[in-house]
Amino acid sequence: MSPRFLLTLVFAVTVIAFLALDLGILNRKAHRIGLRAAAIQSICWILISLLFAVGIFFIYDHVKAVEFLSAYVTEKMLSVDNLFVMLLIFSYFKIEESYQHRALFYGIMGALVLRGIFIGLGAVVISHFHWVLYIFGAILVYTGIKLFFEKRDEHIEFHHNHAYRLAHRIFRFTDAEHAGHFFLKREGKWYLTTLFLVVIIIEWSDVVFAIDSIPAVFAISQDPFVVYTSNIFAILGLRAMFFLLEAIIRRFHHLQKGLSIILIAIGGKMLLDIFGIEISSFASFGIVMTCLVGSVIASLLFPKKI
Repeated sequence: MSPRFLLTLVFAVTVIAFLALDLGILNRKAHRIGLRAAAIQSICWILISLLFAVGIFFIYDHVKAVEFLSAYVTEKMLSVDNLFVMLLIFSYFKIEESYQHRALFYGIMGALVLRGIFIGLGAVVISHFHWVLYIFGAILVYTGIKLFFEKRDEHIEFHHNHAYRLAHRIFRFTDAEHAGHFFLKREGKWYLTTLFLVVIIIEWSDVVFAIDSIPAVFAISQDPFVVYTSNIFAILGLRAMFFLLEAIIRRFHHLQKGLSIILIAIGGKMLLDIFGIEISSFASFGIVMTCLVGSVIASLLFPKKI
């Protein structure tokens, strides 16, 4: 059994086991996830991800382990904006806190599949057309510059969202009380509920965010194993992170600036390859961690004015 296959098996078993534990035992009934439970679950997912990185370091390859950590941290930081949009979605459609976990669970399950497809396609394209990486680099630099000066919009009209309009053209929806259900039967006809609509919009938002996050991770590593596992471990911790969002997003408001610098840096790393200049995985990891820690410290030293 090769080290890579062993790690892939460990990854698959870990993901399946914790998803079963999450849905079958911890969150079988609809309820509000408290701050303490969310914090414990977030820490657990981070520890599991770090243990997996240790496994890569000792069993597979130490450089791949550094690439995994860099990709994982970058994806985590990118997820902050994704979580912010999820918060706006739940607020806009007035989804009760006790049902938010259910929508997030299935939204993230869909994200696991979609990310796998996108990463697989990306790996195939890059293997045949290496110059695509330079396009990814340019996109990341542009996105980073734009993000640095961008302000979050807290008043998004989701009724104008492409996913919202397309879903209403294809399916029948009801505004009736859903009680946590995705489908309701009324007068002999089946309807989709607002909760299901929210899952569709969450999936759509993840597709949009994948346009930035997947090129960013491919900028760090072109190994599909590293790209997919780092993405999935970051995504699986999103649900718990979501319930810490309100406490974190407002306090660490400079995270967006730190993320923008990371995107510019790793995009620039890809473009430097055109001139034969190579930045090591260890240097990339140092840049990512410096930006993360620096943005957190800056947020504490210079709190947002209310």
